[in-house]
Formats: sequence, structure tokens, C-alpha cells
Amino acid sequence: MPFAAALSQHPVAADAVGEVLGSIVEQRGVEPDLVVVFASSAHVEFLGEISAAITTVLRPGTLVGASASSVLAGAQEAEEVPALSVWAAWTEPVRPLRLATGPVHDDGDGPAVMVQGVPADVPLGCTILLLADPHSFPADGFLTQLADARPDIVVVGGLASAASQPGGNALVLDGEVHHDGAVGVVLPPTQAVVSQGCRPVGEPMVVTRADRGFLIELAGQPALDRLTDLTTDLPLEDRALLAKGVQLGVAIDEHRIEFGPGDFLVRPVLGADRGRGVIAVGSEIAVGTTVQFHVRDAASADDDLRALLDGVSGTGALVFTCNGRGERLFGVEDHDAAVVSEALDTTAVAGMFCAGELGPVGGRSFLHGFTASILVFADH
Repeated sequence: MPFAAALSQHPVAADAVGEVLGSIVEQRGVEPDLVVVFASSAHVEFLGEISAAITTVLRPGTLVGASASSVLAGAQEAEEVPALSVWAAWTEPVRPLRLATGPVHDDGDGPAVMVQGVPADVPLGCTILLLADPHSFPADGFLTQLADARPDIVVVGGLASAASQPGGNALVLDGEVHHDGAVGVVLPPTQAVVSQGCRPVGEPMVVTRADRGFLIELAGQPALDRLTDLTTDLPLEDRALLAKGVQLGVAIDEHRIEFGPGDFLVRPVLGADRGRGVIAVGSEIAVGTTVQFHVRDAASADDDLRALLDGVSGTGALVFTCNGRGERLFGVEDHDAAVVSEALDTTAVAGMFCAGELGPVGGRSFLHGFTASILVFADH
């Protein structure tokens, strides 16, 4: 197969890069078309040297990478420990992409940050692998902008998560290290799997009154009353999950008669005003939209990921999983990496834990949380 992945948990960056390079060369050789590197927090300051060593030994066509709180490779996840993950592909040349933020302008809806560096001649239906700094790159706004201009483009990737302060993350593109903006590559059409890790409870309802990010009425009744009634009717287990955090699924395609997995974009319920019976959600929802409450737990997340991967074929994958998943959610080590490796029957899997995941739901790419967003590569 034209893919390889390797992981090292050596605490010394020079030794870690030596271990992963030795493994990649042994598995497949040198001169891959693309190398993707993920470095944990302990190796952030050495990402320039790491990328230089990779370039010298492997001589890749394009190298891209990011820093993360945790990384993964094969069926193993290295959570919050020194670790280096490298993934390589011998497929076809890819186009590197460097995105930076430009001056603030007013587009009529208020100030907006312009994203610079998107080429005008990106092929129809392509996939963009994007790694971004969460403190300086407006990922949500960029995806909205791109969806308006080029709805045919799919974006998959994640936000660097090695540091919580601006300037603390690192991105690398062909030997150049950046601490802001985004880096990536333009790929041919590539299959994407996005597992939001939730399951619906109750019944779908239509939004009958709303004001920006506030739901006022659902199906003609105060939104909070609808949630309260639902809580009363649910079994004790689901009530406990709602108490930990209510999620709201927003239907992507209003023309569907029935809704199932993948038909909702899941967003968190941020709070409620009991006096007004209003619910606050994480994004603006228009009147007439169909919504349904959701819950998230380890069992739901496991079932959702396995169901979405069922029948998917590929010999390599890049995994962008939320830093709120892993052992923190599942209670066991290596969950997402192991499930993806097993489903695809390949060890050529690598990725990182993200401060936000990018991937398509219902044909459009969004910024997610608590999600596993996966690029699946097949032999060509």
C-alpha cells in the first residue's frame, strides 16, 4: 500500500524523529509525495529541526504538520506525553497551501477578518487538508466564506492544540515554521468521515421563533418547555446525560422526510433563560429549521464512529479527534485510533487531538467540537 505511519514516544526530539524515520523507510522507502507530521507539546520548539530531518531523509514532495496536545499513529494514541507521529503517502504530487489573516474589513454585517492565500484555480471537487492555529485563524468564518464561493470544496483537518496561549502552537509547511494562520495541502477528491459522537433523543421539531443564537419557540411552544418536557419523558440514563450537557442537532437537508445519523449538525446548548423560556445555542438557527435534541456519551460516540466506518474502504487515514475525546471520554486508551485501524484494516493511520475539528456534514464543511473527522485514502 502507498501509505505508512510511525509513532515515537521518546522524550528527546532528535531520538523521536530518528525512530519514526527509520520506521517509515523500513515500511515503504523514501521520496513520498506527502508527509504529515504531528508533534506533541514537548516537541513544539523543535518542529523546525524535526521537519528539516524529515526533509533530508525522506525527501518528500510536500511536508505539512502541526503541534498538538496528543498524537496518534496506527492503533495507538499517545495522550499528553512526549510523542511524534509521521504519516507518508506515495500517491501523486499535492499542492501546498499557506493561509494567513489579512486586515479587518466591514462586509456589511460588521467587521470581518480576510483570509489570504486561497488560490483561485483549485480544482473542482477537491479536498483541502487544513491545519490551523486556533488563536489567529478564523476557521468558522473561513469555512462559511469558502462554502459561499466554492461549495464543491471539502475541508478536513483540525486546530492545533499544543498551547492555550497565542503564539504557542506551531505549524510547518515545507520547512517553514509558522505560529499563526493555517497550512495545508490541496488533495484530489478524498473520502471524509465525520463522527459527531451523539445520538438523538425525543422527536424532531420545527423552530417557530428564534432570534440569532436564541431559540424562543419549538413547534409553537417555549423552547425551554420543550426541553423540560423531554427530560421528564426520558429514561433515567438519558436524563443524566442531558444534565451533563444538552446538544442540539440542526437538520442539514430540510427536504428529508425522516432523519438519521449524519443528517444533523450538532451544536451545544449553551444555557437557558427560565424567565423567558429561551434556549441559547452555539450558532444562529433560522425559523423553519428542523432540530432535535441529542446526547453524547462514550457508548453513543463509539456506536456512531463504528457505524460511519462500516463499509468504508481505504489503506490509509488521517484522524483529527477532539482533545475532549480519548481516555477522558471513553475511559480506555487508544479508542479512535484502534477503531479506525480495525475498520480499515491498516496500520497507516496517523493524526492529532485537536482544539476543534474540520469536516463535512451534509455536503458542507464545518468547525466541530468533540468530533472525530477522518480522511480516508484508497489506493489508486
